[in-house]
Amino acid sequence: MEVILIKDVDNLGSANEKVKVKSGYARNYLIPQKFAVEASPSNLKQLEERNKQLQKKEEKLLAEINQVVAKLNEAPLKLGAKTGTSGKIFGSITTVQLARAIQEQKGYQIDRRRIHIIDDAKELGTYKAKIDFGNGNETEVAFEVVAE
Repeated sequence: MEVILIKDVDNLGSANEKVKVKSGYARNYLIPQKFAVEASPSNLKQLEERNKQLQKKEEKLLAEINQVVAKLNEAPLKLGAKTGTSGKIFGSITTVQLARAIQEQKGYQIDRRRIHIIDDAKELGTYKAKIDFGNGNETEVAFEVVAE
């Protein structure tokens, strides 16, 4: 029996996917638990429409991500830090500081958990950070640590 999954099911498939299962498993578990619906012609048309809408939404999101990436790569971010006489900063640059700098200098709010600093920024200079936008979309951003 073919069913269309409504939710992700372990060891079977993900949402909006058509799978073939034994009829007893579908009738006794998947359909009553609202994990799946029968793959009838009308449900298949709904699945196609849902997939089209998801694809349009992903294209729009990708265009927005590309716009943000272009804005972030225009010029390196500048982060001020207190330094000692040797050029070493007190502490290190964190993702919180980097997220705040992106918000203030570029106007985009990015969650600090999506930012990963590649090299520890413990001295003055230029460094790189990786930003993960999800769905395999990543970019590297340059930032410069300057003395306050």
